[in-house]
Amino acid sequence: MNVTFIGLGTMGFYMAGHLQQSGLNVTVYNRTTEKAKSWQTQYQGNIALTPKLACENADIVMCCVGNDDDLRSVCYGENGILAGLKDSAILIDHTTTSADVAKEISQACAKQSIQFFDAPVSGGEIGAQNGALTIMVGGSEQHYPRIVDTLNIYAKQVTRLGEVGAGQTCKMVNQLCIAGILQGLSEGLTLAEKSGLDLVTVRDVLKHGAAQSWQLEQRTHTIAKNEFEFGFAIDWMRKDLGICLDQAKQLNLNLPVAKMVDESYERLQKAGFNRCDTSVLIKDVT
Repeated sequence: MNVTFIGLGTMGFYMAGHLQQSGLNVTVYNRTTEKAKSWQTQYQGNIALTPKLACENADIVMCCVGNDDDLRSVCYGENGILAGLKDSAILIDHTTTSADVAKEISQACAKQSIQFFDAPVSGGEIGAQNGALTIMVGGSEQHYPRIVDTLNIYAKQVTRLGEVGAGQTCKMVNQLCIAGILQGLSEGLTLAEKSGLDLVTVRDVLKHGAAQSWQLEQRTHTIAKNEFEFGFAIDWMRKDLGICLDQAKQLNLNLPVAKMVDESYERLQKAGFNRCDTSVLIKDVT
C-alpha cells in the first residue's frame, strides 16, 4: 500500500517513521525540505517537493500540520493534497483543528469521491516516538475499517466517536481536561513545595491514589528541577484552548477554568515562556 505523510513536525516525523518501518511504501512532504531529507536519511522512505506530488499514487494520506490555516494551505491549490489524490483515496488529518474546518475539508473531499477522517492524537512526542498514541476519529462508519490497521501502527488506542468533527470535539475535551489537571497540579505542588515537602516523594505517593494522572507522573520531576524547555509548547496549547473556547461560545457554554488557564498562558507567553512545556503553568501560580 502506498501511504503519504504530510508534515514532519514533533509528532509527524516519528509517525511517518513507524509507517515506513512497518513495511509500507511511504512518501513524505514537509514545508522545510531539509526536514524531509533528514527523515529520509533516518528511515529510507521517499520524499516529494509538493503535497500534490507526494499524494499522486497514495491510497491513504495522513496530515499533521499546525492549525486550521496550515491544513487549508496543504489541502487546497494547484499543488495541494486534493489536486494529487485519486478517487477512492482516503485523507486522514491528525492536526488538532476546529471541528468546522474538518467538516469543510470533508466536503471538499466528497466532491472528488475521497473519504476524509479527522483523527487528532494525544500522547505527545513520547507517544509518537513509541508508537503509543491515542487517536480520536471522526468519519464514515462504513469506511472506518479501511484505516484502523494503518493507524494502529503508531497508536495504542484508536476509537471512532462519530461522523466528521467528532474526533476534533473529543480532542477539545482532552485539552480541557489537561488544562484543569495542570492548574490543580500547579497549585498542589506549589503548596507542597512551600510546605517543605519533596515533590518527587509527593508524586510517588499520589500516583497510587485518586490524584493520579499522566501529568503528575510525567511532569512532577521536571517541575522539581525547574525544567521546561521541552514538551508541548504553550503556544500550541493556547491555539487548542482557543478552539475549545470558540466551540463553547457556539454552544453557549461557560468554561471558567479554561479561560483562567488560557489567561495564565498568555501572561507566560509575554514573559518569554511561549516555547516551554505546558507544565510551566506553575510559574504563574508562584
